[in-house]
Amino acid sequence: QVQLVESGGGLVQAGDSLRLTCAASGRTLSNYNMAWFRQAPGKEREFVVAITRSGASTYYADSVKGRFTISRDNAKNTVYLQMNSLKPEDTAVYYCAAAFYDSNYMRSNTYNYWGQGTQVTVSS
Repeated sequence: QVQLVESGGGLVQAGDSLRLTCAASGRTLSNYNMAWFRQAPGKEREFVVAITRSGASTYYADSVKGRFTISRDNAKNTVYLQMNSLKPEDTAVYYCAAAFYDSNYMRSNTYNYWGQGTQVTVSS
């Protein structure tokens, strides 16, 4: 079992930055591909970004490319999401997810473990 806990969300203005943190416990995070998803009110959960076990490869949704950066510190069992130039449409609950097997990184059913989410609200 892997327990994931997100933190770092909050209320910010458009153009501001936030850094989300996903802290893992229970298993070594280096065994898992990691991702961030988000879900806005009334919408389906959507893929944001993924990073492979070693951190060598990353995959971004077009909507966040160039503004968001995912990174990981396997020694600390932690994944980060740096979000810059935030827009009101980035408002959502952000979820951290872990996948043991290699599969389609953009699909939520690839991921075995999920955090409880952290709210990000961007005002215009």
